[in-house]
Amino acid sequence: MAPFPTRTTDFFDHLTRTVEEARELALRRFRSLSEDELNRRPAPDKWSVGQCLEHLNIIGGLYLPVINQRLRRAQERGSRPVDTVKSGPIGKRLVASMLVPAREKPLKSPQQFAPSGSRLPRTVVEVFLRQLDELLHLLRTAREVNANAVRIPNAIIPLVRLRLTDQFAFLIAHLQRHTAQAERVLDGRR
Repeated sequence: MAPFPTRTTDFFDHLTRTVEEARELALRRFRSLSEDELNRRPAPDKWSVGQCLEHLNIIGGLYLPVINQRLRRAQERGSRPVDTVKSGPIGKRLVASMLVPAREKPLKSPQQFAPSGSRLPRTVVEVFLRQLDELLHLLRTAREVNANAVRIPNAIIPLVRLRLTDQFAFLIAHLQRHTAQAERVLDGRR
């Protein structure tokens, strides 16, 4: 993934395109999978396609409602968009860690965000698609406020509050990382 643009409209256009591509991928490759295909693991210590999506659903379930609430508050305060996107030092590091290809630097998910080891139903794909739709809606809404001024608490360390711009960049880099992982599983690659 290329570095994020700094003009606000370009930034949100880039993120929106990336989420739309992930949605198309999910419709084309994941939605039609049988339950067996969804749950097939390439190795005992590797995630299945379903587990990759469940992990993304867990993260989305934590962050999307908070982002929605914070955006609503910003709208109520009369926040207006600004021309450029800013990134904070912690946000930059978190996003950079997600942008390193998983093969070069695997990251371990904290236990509370790890997918279950149980057999997942096909509805995991539908939940994933709904969350992508919600994320697209939030990206549209964020264009109407100063996203640099909206702060989102970190799920692991709540005292750390990232700029919404950093949180979006992190979520979408994370989305790309795990959809690529799911594709490798489908293609028989590790």
